[in-house]
Amino acid sequence: MDRPIASGTVNYIDDAIAADHIRSARRMLVVGCSGGGKSTLSQKLCGHLDLAYISIDRDILWLPGWVQRDRAEQRQRIVERIAGDRWIMDGTNPSTFDVRVPRSDIVIWVRMPRLLCIWGVVTRWLKYLGRTRPEMAPGCIEKVDWQFLEFIWTFEDRFSPRIVAGLAQHGPNVPVLQLKSRRQMQRLLDLLGVPA
Repeated sequence: MDRPIASGTVNYIDDAIAADHIRSARRMLVVGCSGGGKSTLSQKLCGHLDLAYISIDRDILWLPGWVQRDRAEQRQRIVERIAGDRWIMDGTNPSTFDVRVPRSDIVIWVRMPRLLCIWGVVTRWLKYLGRTRPEMAPGCIEKVDWQFLEFIWTFEDRFSPRIVAGLAQHGPNVPVLQLKSRRQMQRLLDLLGVPA
């Protein structure tokens, strides 16, 4: 059951309530640490629900060769893409929550343990060794370095407070599902009837 919302809080919901919201949602935001399964989950949901897939990495943030777009251009590209009516946006970037969260029907926060995220990134790197993965900008060859591993290791401590604050400030009435294990993610997909 949904609980009453007070200003400045996050509207956390459970799997069953989230599944009901997702079935009717037209716009979803999927956030969380690299390697946690955001892109895989987003693409499965897009295929099942016939929603457009928007990747922050591919469509907003990166230019070929791991060059970041200018922040103003990133923001403009986000605004243009979320103007559409049916989408799932895969990517965290709390600095743009002010435009993305209010436009979302639900937020799914993929909040996996950091060792699982590191495992996800390393296995993804091996899968796409020497190539660019589909949800990344062209010319961004998959890589793993110490800086990226440190980012993942410290993500929960450094970014979770910003995520919570951004969700509370910009979407206190937007339902938020936290997925904290692969089992919970699979349970959600099962509730939605998404094939494995």
